[in-house]
Formats: sequence, C-alpha cells, structure tokens
Amino acid sequence: MKQKTIAIVAYITVIGWIISYLEFKKSSEKSSLANYHLGQSLGIIITSILLSVLSSVILAIIPSLGFIFYLILLLPFILMLLGIVTANNSLEKPVPLIGKVFEGKFNFIS
Repeated sequence: MKQKTIAIVAYITVIGWIISYLEFKKSSEKSSLANYHLGQSLGIIITSILLSVLSSVILAIIPSLGFIFYLILLLPFILMLLGIVTANNSLEKPVPLIGKVFEGKFNFIS
C-alpha cells in the first residue's frame, strides 16, 4: 500500500486505522506523511471516545441537552473528513482544534 493511501485510510474509523498501522509497520519505506496522519487520526479516535463517554454521562443527568450533544458528536466526523483532505493533498498539517495537542504524542507509531 502506498504511503499516501495509508495516510488516507488511517482516518476511516478504528478498523481503517488498524489496517493502516499494520501496513505502515510492515512497509519498508516509512514516510513521515503516513506517520503524521496515523498520529492525527489516533488523536481524533481518542477525542471521539472521550466525547462519547462525556456526552453519555451528561445526557444521563440532563437529557434535554441531547440536540446540542448530537451536534458536538459530529465534530470527530468533520475532523476526520478534514484529515482525509489534508492527507490527500500530501500535507502534514494538524487537524483544526485538536491536531496540535496530538502532534508528536504517539512515538510508538514510528
């Protein structure tokens, strides 16, 4: 699998991230593009899980906030799409809002 393809597939759910990670590890050519986007997509996955847990707890207490949290839970999907576009353009640019937080945090990827 090409490194650009690995970078793009990494954003497509957890299964896509696992496939990309395994392909990246067995690849003889390890590009910084794929490595960067694997880290960014893992950050989006972690953020998505945290938002889901947080919204479940808050909605159990205040169910009337359901619509607001529905909109908030769309954020990881939007970030995923922005990451795919960035990876497709072969740019190592952080995703908005959370990308800078996760830059260089996942050293096990490389």
